[in-house]
Amino acid sequence: MARRLFEEVRERGYPGGESVVKRYVHRLREAFPRDDPPRKAPSVRDVTSWITRHPDRLHYDQDQQLKQILARCPALDRTAEHVRAFAELMNDRRGRDLGQWMERVQADDLPALHGSVTGLGQDLDAVVAGLSLRYSSGAVEGHNNKIKMIKRQMFGRAIFDLLRKRVLLTA
Repeated sequence: MARRLFEEVRERGYPGGESVVKRYVHRLREAFPRDDPPRKAPSVRDVTSWITRHPDRLHYDQDQQLKQILARCPALDRTAEHVRAFAELMNDRRGRDLGQWMERVQADDLPALHGSVTGLGQDLDAVVAGLSLRYSSGAVEGHNNKIKMIKRQMFGRAIFDLLRKRVLLTA
């Protein structure tokens, strides 16, 4: 910064040397230290990520920001509690406790979650099985995504036989 300032004042006729300008800029920096820039407000995506992430995986700063946000909005705080309780059901495979969780959510005045609970209730047996059993369709979904990606890459370029060969060669 001092060099750029020196070049500007030299163009305007300053006869002195660069070291004088550097010393002056150094004294200015000491006299007026920079404050930390104001922190950018977290986005909705950030807050959603913090709520759905395991609390142990939040940085200290993120945890503090989340606590401040939840303290300002009681409805969001209750929503976050329900989301974390559901995450515990999933992680601990406690599908048998889903009914109690659904009752607590329905008893709370959170219309956004009521729709989710209604959707879960429409196929309750499958949801309980998904939360209880150790089986997962993740591997199958991964293969489906891979095939769809190959198909998108080949869009309009070839026929089914070539797509079939590419899929079989990547397996």
